[in-house]
Amino acid sequence: MRKLILSQSFLSLSAAFLAVTFAAPALLAQDSTNFPTIGEVVRLDPEMDNLVPKGEKIEVLTSGFLWAEGPVWVPRKQHKYGGYVLFSDIPNNRVVRWDEGKGGKTWLKPSGYTGPGKYGGEPGCNGLLLDSEGRLVSCEHGDRRISVITKDGGKMTLVDNFEGKRLNSPNDACYHKNGDLYFTDPPYGLPERWDDPRRELDFCGVYRLSKDGELTLLTKEMTRPNGIAFSPDFKTLYVAQSDPEAAIWKSFPVKEDGTLGDGKLFYDATENFKKGLPGLPDGLKVDTHGHIWATGPGGVYVFAPDGKLLGRISTGEKTANCGWGNDGSTLYLTADMYLCRIKTTAKGAGWE
Repeated sequence: MRKLILSQSFLSLSAAFLAVTFAAPALLAQDSTNFPTIGEVVRLDPEMDNLVPKGEKIEVLTSGFLWAEGPVWVPRKQHKYGGYVLFSDIPNNRVVRWDEGKGGKTWLKPSGYTGPGKYGGEPGCNGLLLDSEGRLVSCEHGDRRISVITKDGGKMTLVDNFEGKRLNSPNDACYHKNGDLYFTDPPYGLPERWDDPRRELDFCGVYRLSKDGELTLLTKEMTRPNGIAFSPDFKTLYVAQSDPEAAIWKSFPVKEDGTLGDGKLFYDATENFKKGLPGLPDGLKVDTHGHIWATGPGGVYVFAPDGKLLGRISTGEKTANCGWGNDGSTLYLTADMYLCRIKTTAKGAGWE
């Protein structure tokens, strides 16, 4: 176990900034009863019908983004299932908010790079999630850190280095039930990626940040770790690898002390990628019965807990990530320029 060298930065959001950012005009307001649809649901096993009923469509909620990522549902306290979606538009260095019946608008800009000038093609934040207090936690490419927006509107760094060396560009994260944060750190946010001279680590790691700020490197065996999620019982950690030569998902047993055992191949989609299906293994989520909903070549792969592929939600676009929303049964998808959704009969892990 390695002790974290933690640098804290606190970014004050002025009243003027809030007025500009949060009052931006809608990108695309749509009739909430008549969304356009794309793609199809590919059914490879009868169990798929029990998860996504026949006739369900992939709805396009809003569009016009350069690369949408990291959708997270933010509930409204006064409504049990009311809320809105936040998601990243990475190249445009912003977070977008989408509300039913209102469409999308810029919610936070800059989102992942706060320095001067231009910083590569993917400067914004990537994966988004809420902590136990309902605060927004984001994996920031340009600033190479994981941050949290505090209750008073400031932004605070949770982690930005390992043993004094700056992280590559945190990509995605998930919380253990005990409050520890697990995250991946590939090089996609660096302007020249793996060959960038600013890179300080010679590996792409999967880490755990404990509640008391201690950072542990769990594994560096994956070439491009990306999406990450726990099984419902927190005994298994699933990690996607977005490597064109090894487009795979791995599963790791979680030990009592929170570290990982030896990883095992969960599914290999390399052949599908090389056949021309768009996208690579990326973000993923799990439902209450342990099914894994994982973006990859050709859309969202739906796996049984034993790794059997049940079907695929095919958007026809490179699909980057997904997240549960509403009552926990609606799956929101970020697919290239689109924010989409599809209704399921599953329930996201952690939803009551």
